[in-house]
Amino acid sequence: MTEISSNKIKAGDIEFHYLEAGSGPLVLCLHGFPDNAETYRYLMPVLANAGYHVVAPFMRGYWPTGFSPDGRYDSALLGLDVAALIDELGGGHAAAVIGHDWGAFATYSAAAFVPEKIDKIVSIAIAHPGALLGQLGLNYDVIKGGWHAYFFQMPGAEKAVEHNDYDFLLRWWQDASPEYDIPQDIIDSVKNTFRHEGTVEAALNYYRHTFNPAGRDPKLADLNEKVMAPTTVPCLAFHGTRDRPGRLETFDNMDELFTGGLEKVVLEGTGHFLHLEKPDEVSAKILFFLQNQG
Repeated sequence: MTEISSNKIKAGDIEFHYLEAGSGPLVLCLHGFPDNAETYRYLMPVLANAGYHVVAPFMRGYWPTGFSPDGRYDSALLGLDVAALIDELGGGHAAAVIGHDWGAFATYSAAAFVPEKIDKIVSIAIAHPGALLGQLGLNYDVIKGGWHAYFFQMPGAEKAVEHNDYDFLLRWWQDASPEYDIPQDIIDSVKNTFRHEGTVEAALNYYRHTFNPAGRDPKLADLNEKVMAPTTVPCLAFHGTRDRPGRLETFDNMDELFTGGLEKVVLEGTGHFLHLEKPDEVSAKILFFLQNQG
């Protein structure tokens, strides 16, 4: 049985806590909302047994990782976090960066900022930012499928997330993956992360600082533009057919935003958490991509 251990490291200006397994070339696995590093419980042993050093950090602001010193959670900063983690954990090189949801935003951002440090990327359940952000606010289905990005702009949204022992988190998972019988221990783990003071506000600020123009840091404007440009790093991209409205359509129409190669996988009957819903299939495809493509 592959051992998954916990560790921590200072990267950039944040102390990151992370799970890790195996040894060899670095593979970073980045989680999204509302989630934590344990979302890669099935993928990590597969990659570790294949000869990779697999690291799944808790993202900035997600307990037990530290908060942003300046309170910023713009998506561009997530990409800089990835670059810093690659430097600290991989000596400046990663065999792959894998991201789900906001972790995919971080992955695309890092591929835009430091493509020379990353051999391949994998995105799960999120279209390229150039496709997603271009549709957000214009297409009715995309608006409907991303309602929470709008709701989280409200100053009282934290209270809604915290209400009734964080029932919002369970309901969000059920909405995003309607055919998934979510294990209780997964929801318990996610709730435990969000119960720690400051995590809810940090997680919601990801949306406030990325999707709301008034919330963006002007100093990051150039980096944000870079993220919208075509991705030059070879990419394997996953999406499910039962995720929310508009999302698969955006995913289907993003091909022109990849110049380094793109393989898309659509899994029937899966929702937003397809790496947990069909872990064997997703893990096998990722391993094949890392070992045999490009």
